[in-house]
Amino acid sequence: MTLVMQPSKIVCIGRNYAEHAKELGNEVPKEPLIFLKPPSALLPPGGTIILPAVSRQVEFEGEIGVVIGTRARRVREADAESFIAGYTCVNDVTCRDLQKTDGQWTRAKGFDTFCPVGPRVVALDWRTLSVVTRVNGVERQRAPSSDMIFSIPRLVAHVSAIMTLEPGDLIATGTPAGVGPLAAGDVVEVEIAGIGILSSHVAAQELP
Repeated sequence: MTLVMQPSKIVCIGRNYAEHAKELGNEVPKEPLIFLKPPSALLPPGGTIILPAVSRQVEFEGEIGVVIGTRARRVREADAESFIAGYTCVNDVTCRDLQKTDGQWTRAKGFDTFCPVGPRVVALDWRTLSVVTRVNGVERQRAPSSDMIFSIPRLVAHVSAIMTLEPGDLIATGTPAGVGPLAAGDVVEVEIAGIGILSSHVAAQELP
């Protein structure tokens, strides 16, 4: 499917891999932990992630993205897959220092360019998916979807019980262990077999 991302919302899942929760010193959640990124954070494949001057610790988070195909409201977990158009690569870029100091995550994850997505949306079996992240060609993350604490159907059911999911909405399903910092000049890649490679350049914010 050609990638045309115009979601009404980007719903992200925190701490959905046990080892990632552990590496940040957090407990594994008892139910899906959700937060939102603004659509203005979207960045197309080949775009440039801009490191904001207010942060000293911007990190990559490679993730499996779920693109909703049919309006979903209070769907059952058993029916959730029928509401999914396909899957894509997502990088949930995060100012880790601001995330810690703010006590909530909107600013840390909401900057323009902080949601690279792509390169395409493909209808696949979510059970076969695996996400790999590389920085400057060096592998930093690798995990299969089976490592998720909450499965993709569970996430769709959980989110749709809270808010109606519209066609084109994006769910970022959480990042595995191995997150780390980005620096100006880096190239970060998120890859899912069958979908392709989402590549982004990294640059510092130009101050007036």
